[in-house]
Amino acid sequence: MIELFFAASLFVYILFIGHLIYGFTKLDRYFKKKITAKTSFSIVVPFRNEKENLPNLLHSITLLNYPKELLEIILVDDDSEDEFRIQNLEFRIQMVKNIRKSNSPKKDAIETAIEIAKNDWIITTDADCIVQKDWLTIFDQFIQENKKEMIASGVCCIPRNGFLAAFQNLDFLSLQGATIGSFGNNNPFMCNGANFAYSKSFFENLEGFKGNENVASGDDVFLLQKAILVAPEKVGFLFSTDSIVATKPVNSWSKLFQQRVRWAAKSTGYSSAYAKWLALMVFNGNLAWVLTFILWILDVIEPNFFILFTASKFLIDFILLFKTALFFNSKLQYVLASSLLYPFFSVSVALYSFFGTYNWKGRIFRK
Repeated sequence: MIELFFAASLFVYILFIGHLIYGFTKLDRYFKKKITAKTSFSIVVPFRNEKENLPNLLHSITLLNYPKELLEIILVDDDSEDEFRIQNLEFRIQMVKNIRKSNSPKKDAIETAIEIAKNDWIITTDADCIVQKDWLTIFDQFIQENKKEMIASGVCCIPRNGFLAAFQNLDFLSLQGATIGSFGNNNPFMCNGANFAYSKSFFENLEGFKGNENVASGDDVFLLQKAILVAPEKVGFLFSTDSIVATKPVNSWSKLFQQRVRWAAKSTGYSSAYAKWLALMVFNGNLAWVLTFILWILDVIEPNFFILFTASKFLIDFILLFKTALFFNSKLQYVLASSLLYPFFSVSVALYSFFGTYNWKGRIFRK
């Protein structure tokens, strides 16, 4: 009887992940063409204590293959404890202090920047990221060819050696795979603020982050879900390798856990029913595996059932990971070990996010 319960949980999990895989295959790749640049961008970078990372981001921006007169950079300092000075750059760049007015420093920082932004489109990224030379070129082309007012795109991890980096990469790929798959199924619910663009007028029409100011994170997901409720036809995903932004992985398990708790804490505030169901089914699938593992150790369930359960879950997860890694040109390392550890990690993060606090940039936040 207990095996039947776990088998049913696995079946539903496979249906949801399979649906994401199907959506991934439906989304058309987008390729660069020769089009005269027209879109003016304001690159917004909220930061706190990023003295080591910001020079790398700004250097990658200086290499952009995009007209300088159509670009400005706004750095928003969220009460940093270290000192960062802007070096001479060829682009218009300014650094301003964050104007705090809510429980979300990053949302406040973005709104602070939008208030002074001179250009038509806002594109956000993080201080620990690196952009490609055609990043804005491909965004501009997509904007010109599609009637979109909000555009999400891909984010990958900068390659590093070791199990921690490999585990993060696989976790990140799973999130990106879910993002791409949901857009392909016309049920987008998630994106990454490290590579997220929208017109100022659309942001204002949505009333910005109004309604979720008390949630510290979610500057990307909540805004996306609000846009989907109001005008889904104006939201798109730029499925191009030229638009991918690379982000720096964290360097410790504790930081990774805190980061994932911060991401998970916003799930209860989702406005998308699909997002809530998917989050629940993914949690249920991982919890079911953890329980089957424990019951197998205790000799409560048959070893063959546990092996079949593990193999089935691993296979459906691997298909989504493989397709995503292929797009991002990312290596899959320590896949088996990570797949065995991930359910424990995922369940722990989800449970802790409901009851615990988390540390973000040296500050303690409650759910």
